[in-house]
Amino acid sequence: MDGTSQEWSVEEAERVYGVSRWGGGYFHIGENGNIKVTPNPSDPSIQIDFKAVIDEIHQEGVQLPVVVRFHDILRSQVANLNTIFRNTIAEAEYSGEYQGVYPVKVNQMREVVEEIVDVGEHYNYGLEAGSKAELITVLALNTNEDSLTILNGYKDEEFMRLALLGRKLGRRMVVVVEKYSELLLLVKISKELGIEPLIGVRAKMTVKGRGKWESSGGERAKFGLSFAEIINTARYLKEQGMAHCLKLLHFHIGSQLTDIRSVKEAISEGGRIYAEMHKMGFPLDYVDVGGGLGIDYDGTASTSESSRNYSMQEYVADVVYGMKEVCDLEGVPHPNLVSESGRAITAHHSCVITQIMGEIRSNSAGVDTSEAEGEHYFVKNMREMASTFDQQTNMQELYNDASQYKEQALDAFKLRVLSLEELAKIETLYWEIMERLQEYYAHADYVPEELQELDYSLSSQYLCNFSVFQSAADTWAIDQLLPVVPISRMNERPDVNCSLVDITCDSDGKIDQFTVGREITDVLPMHKLQPNEPYYIGLFLTGAYQDVMGDMHNLFGRLNEVHIFSYDDDPEDFYIEEVVKGSSVEDVLSIMQYNPKAMAYDVKRLIDKQVSAGNIKPREGVRWTDFYEACLSGYTYLKTGK
Repeated sequence: MDGTSQEWSVEEAERVYGVSRWGGGYFHIGENGNIKVTPNPSDPSIQIDFKAVIDEIHQEGVQLPVVVRFHDILRSQVANLNTIFRNTIAEAEYSGEYQGVYPVKVNQMREVVEEIVDVGEHYNYGLEAGSKAELITVLALNTNEDSLTILNGYKDEEFMRLALLGRKLGRRMVVVVEKYSELLLLVKISKELGIEPLIGVRAKMTVKGRGKWESSGGERAKFGLSFAEIINTARYLKEQGMAHCLKLLHFHIGSQLTDIRSVKEAISEGGRIYAEMHKMGFPLDYVDVGGGLGIDYDGTASTSESSRNYSMQEYVADVVYGMKEVCDLEGVPHPNLVSESGRAITAHHSCVITQIMGEIRSNSAGVDTSEAEGEHYFVKNMREMASTFDQQTNMQELYNDASQYKEQALDAFKLRVLSLEELAKIETLYWEIMERLQEYYAHADYVPEELQELDYSLSSQYLCNFSVFQSAADTWAIDQLLPVVPISRMNERPDVNCSLVDITCDSDGKIDQFTVGREITDVLPMHKLQPNEPYYIGLFLTGAYQDVMGDMHNLFGRLNEVHIFSYDDDPEDFYIEEVVKGSSVEDVLSIMQYNPKAMAYDVKRLIDKQVSAGNIKPREGVRWTDFYEACLSGYTYLKTGK
């Protein structure tokens, strides 16, 4: 069939893959069937063909799989969030300002943080740190004295001293107290050093978020002070003559909030706490509403765990108007607003591109099923069922009989009644019957329950050159849905239903949950693999957490990275600004306490021994030694041609 015929269109591909629904204005399907990238939706004249990006990656000699970062998307998201807050504040006649911070835990990669700091300077957009190493990082990077640095997480004495060093450097570093003992430690050290801190308190909210991380709120939340502890904190600071140091109220009810109602409820409760503290004589400057601004990973715009039922505009409006309403009712000033929306800032800018290495099918290797002399009647019966298939056949009965014969044949083989060749014939005939049943029920109004699993049983597994544990950790750990789509050929009808498996030696190394249309399915329509024609797929929206949470399973290590910037004067509208090499074999071995140089020496010694014994010729020995050393310095993933 001609894949570009009228039987399939780009519009139908959009309906199946939903690229525009989850793409955030940055990704769509082009008329040529390739994924197109609009790095800045406000300038639609710049359109990058993703297939052209892959072609240039190959020309640069960079091996797949790769992480592709579109830095203009990152910059666009920072500008978008800040612009929406500024415009909404003006429309609402809200008297406070917006001073957001990026939580570096979402993606600590230097290139990412530096880009955010650079574009964020115009908006006094700051950083948030939740550990000592992150604090050391933001001390060096966030040099804008007008932006905030929010310090969350549990803290020790060294952490407090680093925070006060920031104050000494003229930085607006707010230490958020997570437990009461931290306050005592902070006051002690600040008096010892003679440096006044900026202090925030994190409230343990009764409101809970909705989604995978709803336990971040509520009375059993890991972080935060109870209402009684907040009052005791404020009174203790007044006793110590440091009430003026209390500047910020912080609350957080969960990441990836799926339902806008949880945002409204949190703002209502948090606004009341702020107002009461103001009336108690603690005129706070800031209210930090935490993170939670979700991403529509599955494109359904719903309250599913991988979606959200609101836009960024609606989220910001609810924060601004909600806080204004509470403050006006209570007769207190509007505080400056802070948010920590890391997922929304980073998710879209990064994706993983890999190549399909092959296809795995349950029924891919059949045998000749022609009749043989003396064969068992199980084989004859199964052949008869396969040959008498017609529209008058009772399909349910056929399925039941074929399944029973297959099970009985396996038992007979174990009892040495059937030969291996006879069992293979029965297996081949069984899968032929299942394929014909699948074809029949594809057009049926009713499918019996037992046969509803046929699509999955007969589906292919496409073998992908990457590690789920390294590059899509959340799909394995918490069943997070990530959009998976082919990079090209979407103007052709996808004729293969498949799940994805990676190249690790772990059965959990797979992706078998996808969004097709507006439903979650266990197979994804893909295109038939063509000989000598590489087939590329992308895992999108990986910029939040996936970039930094990967492990060392099977010693695969980090992927190669390619950083893309748009450039209107270039014929392809982009250029590769930087290539960051991924992990080599010797890199990952060194992390695991091996000594690659010693290993190379040991293998060379073993080869030399075989040369001396006459088992390997000298020239061959040199080649094997060079090959081993080249593998040590090479990429950990499979080598592929273009």
